[in-house]
Amino acid sequence: MAGHSRRRGRASEEAYWPGFVDAMAQLLLVITFLLSVFMVAQFLLAREISGQDSALGQLRSQIAELTQLLALEKAAKQDVEANLVSLQDDFAAEKSKAADLSALLTAAGEEGNSASLAISGLQTTLDKEKQISSEALARVELLNQQIAAMRRQLQTLNGLLSDAETKNRASEAQVADLGRRLNSALAQRVQELTRYRSEFFGRLRQILSQRSDILVVGDRFVFQAEVLFEKGRAELNAEGQAEMLKLAEAVRQLESEIPPDIAWVLRVDGHTDVDPIQSAQFRSNWELSAARAIAVVNFLIANGVSPQHLVAAGFGEFQPIDPGSTEEAKSRNRRIELKLTER
Repeated sequence: MAGHSRRRGRASEEAYWPGFVDAMAQLLLVITFLLSVFMVAQFLLAREISGQDSALGQLRSQIAELTQLLALEKAAKQDVEANLVSLQDDFAAEKSKAADLSALLTAAGEEGNSASLAISGLQTTLDKEKQISSEALARVELLNQQIAAMRRQLQTLNGLLSDAETKNRASEAQVADLGRRLNSALAQRVQELTRYRSEFFGRLRQILSQRSDILVVGDRFVFQAEVLFEKGRAELNAEGQAEMLKLAEAVRQLESEIPPDIAWVLRVDGHTDVDPIQSAQFRSNWELSAARAIAVVNFLIANGVSPQHLVAAGFGEFQPIDPGSTEEAKSRNRRIELKLTER
């Protein structure tokens, strides 16, 4: 009986053993499949990470070259540096994420069921990183185009500036030459006018030498007012007309001798003393002095002198030749002055 029981026990053990072997074989197959999936995932991940590092290396090289080029463009330097810093931060963040994902995949080797999800997430991340890289390359290309356009504009501006400087130098040379020629011509005209003025003054001295009340002061003839006008009046008296006839003859002769291209005038200046005028005709000494100068000019014109060569000016009592207050000083200040000068 006991022997029968041992045989039945061994038969029962022999019946369970094939099932156990099948179960172990299936478990080994599952484990082998999971290990294969893990190894494939590791290979794909390593290849993607290697491609990512290569792309990042190329992008960093391009960014370095771009940084050297953009150093020449001062106006856009700050914006480009900001963009490069932003891109580097993005890439550093993405590398950090890739490292974190790699760690997660290593841990997921012990949890085969989560390996597919981790690979899918990593692929999504890599796709985003590729998109970021494409955008960065597009920005770099845009910046290169902007730099090229700015260089072309700079070359154009340099050419225009060079042309302007050349024209400016030529203009300056012409202006300098014209200035020298003008100064030479003016100096020649001044010399000629000075010569005619000397001749005119010499002639007047001969004509008026017998008069003690007609003086030569510097470059002008001075007639005492009493020689030409009554006190407080602006009409030439007979004696004054006689003297002005001599002057008119001398001026007419001068007009025939001086070339027409020399601009000259005979200036007639009227002066009074400081005593207030008492006249219904004139309200001030200024009006009296101007009226006397105009009277002399009108007389000269009436006797053949060209109006283009005459100027009348009134100074009133404001340009005395004797600052004193005596009657003698006042008499010297009441005068008509004649001056040959440039127009």
